[in-house]
Amino acid sequence: MSTKGFASTADTGEKKASFDEIGAGLYAYTAEGDPNSGVIVGDDGVMVIDAQATPAMANELIARVAKVTDKPIKYVLLTHYHAVRVLGASAYKGAEILASDTARMMIAERGKQDMDSEIGRFPRLFRAVETIPGLTWPTITFPDQMSVWLGKREVRIMHIGRGHTAGDVIAVVPDANVVFSGDLVEYHSACYCGDAHFNDWPATLDNLAEFKAKALMPGRGAALTSEKMVADGIAMTSDFLSTLFGSVTDSVAKGRSLKESFDAARVVMDPKFSSFAIYEHCLPFNVSRAYDEARGIDWPVIWTAERDREMWAALQG
Repeated sequence: MSTKGFASTADTGEKKASFDEIGAGLYAYTAEGDPNSGVIVGDDGVMVIDAQATPAMANELIARVAKVTDKPIKYVLLTHYHAVRVLGASAYKGAEILASDTARMMIAERGKQDMDSEIGRFPRLFRAVETIPGLTWPTITFPDQMSVWLGKREVRIMHIGRGHTAGDVIAVVPDANVVFSGDLVEYHSACYCGDAHFNDWPATLDNLAEFKAKALMPGRGAALTSEKMVADGIAMTSDFLSTLFGSVTDSVAKGRSLKESFDAARVVMDPKFSSFAIYEHCLPFNVSRAYDEARGIDWPVIWTAERDREMWAALQG
């Protein structure tokens, strides 16, 4: 595997962005497996779900929003703290930045290390990186749930369990039964599990499935625009996680090393998931976190630019 460039440093091809209406006044901004953003247009303003990675990239989304409404963007919801989701927030002038209490705590705990780590892993996603003023800090936080009213339109923001991170939230628009899931769900894209809680994530997905959403925007991949697609997307994500964690848990029980566990995970993961976006990038990080959790380390170890490359060399070298 040594021919593969570190993480996604070799992924330099531009992706085609799509802006699709998935419900009345609800839009999914997707780009062939790159991080998605959502748009909720209410009576008197707009909420954006996930900010994009840099202000320059956020401005491209802001321009799309301006084509469908002249209402101001009043809120930006961060579904969790990862750099690729949040560092473009400064482009949304005058907007309130919303996040869960746990997501804010994680920015304080590991935001700077995560920022340096992610920029090193995936340079293409941080176009005009010099325009990022620093970490993104929320202006409003909440423990588990809050409602934001865009006039008569409610956006119900909820933490429904740990998964991709400890602080994940979803946004539900009850009048349309449309859900924005953040990275709790991916569609034909690998889940990034470097900060995950594998023991909790499947139950969190079960909670998500109970909404029986008419449409769902995942963290990566195409918008899911029917109840069947939503169910398939949730099931696919669950299968990815259970296949991975099941393999690594088995390896830990057999006393295998991290490298041996990685090689064993490939045997079961590659045939099903190797065609997924960012699969090769994610797998070493995913197995590393799964290996820790299977050995009883509940709170994810902080990734740094140095740790990233040491782990990559050990597993992919």
